[in-house]
Amino acid sequence: MTVLHTRQLVIDIPARASGWPLNLDIRPGQVWGVLGPNGAGKTTLLHSLAGLREPRSGRVLLDDVALSGMPRRRIAQQLGLVFQDRQDSFPATVLETALIGRHPWLSLWQNELPQDLQMARQALVALDIAHLEDRSVSTLSGGERQRVSVATLMTQDPSVWLLDEPTNHLDLHHQERVLALLRRQADAGKSVFMCLHDLNLAARWCSHVLLLYPEGEACWGPADTMLVVPALERLYRQPLISTQVAGRKLFVPVAGGIE
Repeated sequence: MTVLHTRQLVIDIPARASGWPLNLDIRPGQVWGVLGPNGAGKTTLLHSLAGLREPRSGRVLLDDVALSGMPRRRIAQQLGLVFQDRQDSFPATVLETALIGRHPWLSLWQNELPQDLQMARQALVALDIAHLEDRSVSTLSGGERQRVSVATLMTQDPSVWLLDEPTNHLDLHHQERVLALLRRQADAGKSVFMCLHDLNLAARWCSHVLLLYPEGEACWGPADTMLVVPALERLYRQPLISTQVAGRKLFVPVAGGIE
């Protein structure tokens, strides 16, 4: 099974003089949450892990192979990305968009096979958008488009799932549905690495957490060791209290700020 590694990786933030070298091992069965304030570099990190942006220094490897030396088609067979906001540049139906996920697995000019169509339709069912399969993506709401993006990734079926704010635009029911789906993917042997803004979603769903501080510092590890009030208050410059609800840790902001 594929493991995504970073070795002395420093992401390239133009306004930042230096950065904390990241040595991560993102393994099958893990769900990682990346937390940090606006501008800390969460999206830049995700794009660097996907090979879409050059890091300032260091390497990203799939197993023991440097991402920079791999063909894009091979990368796409092992690693998939959901962007925070998606702009659809050409008209396509929901089903046609989900089928884009199969392109890394098809040879040049090869049409989708019946099993590809089946995978796409199963993904639409999982994301509660099967009834929209003939609709143009351009007519959908933001939340529906977000679920199409996750369905496309599910159809792609990579070993490593990278997601930038996967709950963006989603109502409460579909937040739960998407995050439960990601947990099931990890349980089935995938690796999930996602940027989040909601501490309580990270506490509930993530096995591991990476904290990115605005000055470039970073720390990471099992969620229980990372999601502690002193570290999170320093991360967000916001006083917090931690409590338990139905046996689950819950963080609540309190009045005031930390300078």
